[in-house]
Amino acid sequence: MKKAQLNELYITRALAILGVLIVHATSYTFAELSNTSTLYGVYSFGNTFFRIGTTTFIFLSSFVLFYSYYHRPTTASLIGNFYKKRFLYIILPYVLFTIVYFYINSYHIFAPILTTSEIVSEFLYQLSQGKAAAHLYFVFISIQFYILFPILLLVFKRYPKLVKHTFWIGFALQWIFVILNKYYFQLDKGNLAISYFSFYFMGIFFGVYFDRIKAFLTVKRNQLFTTKIGWLTISLWLSWIVISSINVTINYFSRTVYGFYLNSLIFELVWNLHTILSAIVLLQASFVIYRVFRPKVVNTLMHLGVVSFGVYLIHLLILNYAHQFIPTYGKPILYHLSIVAGFLLSLFVSWLVVHLVMKHFKWSWIIFGAGPKKMPIKSEATEPSIDLPSSEETKTKELVYK
Repeated sequence: MKKAQLNELYITRALAILGVLIVHATSYTFAELSNTSTLYGVYSFGNTFFRIGTTTFIFLSSFVLFYSYYHRPTTASLIGNFYKKRFLYIILPYVLFTIVYFYINSYHIFAPILTTSEIVSEFLYQLSQGKAAAHLYFVFISIQFYILFPILLLVFKRYPKLVKHTFWIGFALQWIFVILNKYYFQLDKGNLAISYFSFYFMGIFFGVYFDRIKAFLTVKRNQLFTTKIGWLTISLWLSWIVISSINVTINYFSRTVYGFYLNSLIFELVWNLHTILSAIVLLQASFVIYRVFRPKVVNTLMHLGVVSFGVYLIHLLILNYAHQFIPTYGKPILYHLSIVAGFLLSLFVSWLVVHLVMKHFKWSWIIFGAGPKKMPIKSEATEPSIDLPSSEETKTKELVYK
């Protein structure tokens, strides 16, 4: 049975892409500003706190796949169609943008000193590692997960009781690799999917058990202090605030305090907890936004969510050009305004370009992937896409948390 479209997820995607753009817009400051600058702490906060975008996309990709495929018969045609869609709508855009970023960032460097065959070899290396641009690793690790997906699907359908343990399994597998990699393998783990298994496996849990946990995602204010789901929500948000504060603080100290040292595993653990909790917080917040906010706001966010993959792919081109050509004349106030302007340009120009291409060209999927068959719209009369549970239903749903 085909699952209903979850419009709220487009809001989560919108929030995630905003996080990605903020991180990239502030990344210039650490190479260009002294840590004694008045606004250095602001940039450090933005660059650290909002490193939740790509990991949220990773979580969502697994969530959507298992939500869509787990409860359907696993046939050869289903898997074949899955790979066909991934190739057309993910891999082709990835290859295209790898070519673009390679040409802009690398070709002019290699062309004077390398032969054509050496340049081709370098391009193929960057393509095979997701290294043509700083953000393409996300698509590269997604491709790795797509290769694993049918195996994971068959395993968890064959052993359904394992699903409730997926988060702990994913976290354990990821951290066994992280520790072994630090002390033995010493690989570039940032572009390996196993480095993000906690997010992928949490997505499996949410995708398979969505019908059971939707009461948690749609919790109301009057349930916060009266139900277990309400207390779970309070615990989640308090934990998120605490761990986010720790992550922001230790990263700021590492950049500004001479001699400040923590084991890299501590940094990674705090980052992992911050981003895991953030993905759940953003998901729950999206359901609240969809239910509570005015249609105009909701539809704007959902439209950004629809074009978010295209914005993710193209925004770094626009941001880099904006940073090169926005004049600052050596004045601090103009420099800080240029960072804000870079963010706004990378957001709105990317958004406009992707929107226009997807709207007017049938072949837009080659560049920016495919949009939804049915555009998400909330009208004045639109009810929440998830029915809010009655008090009796809420009690039943809470059993999953016991």
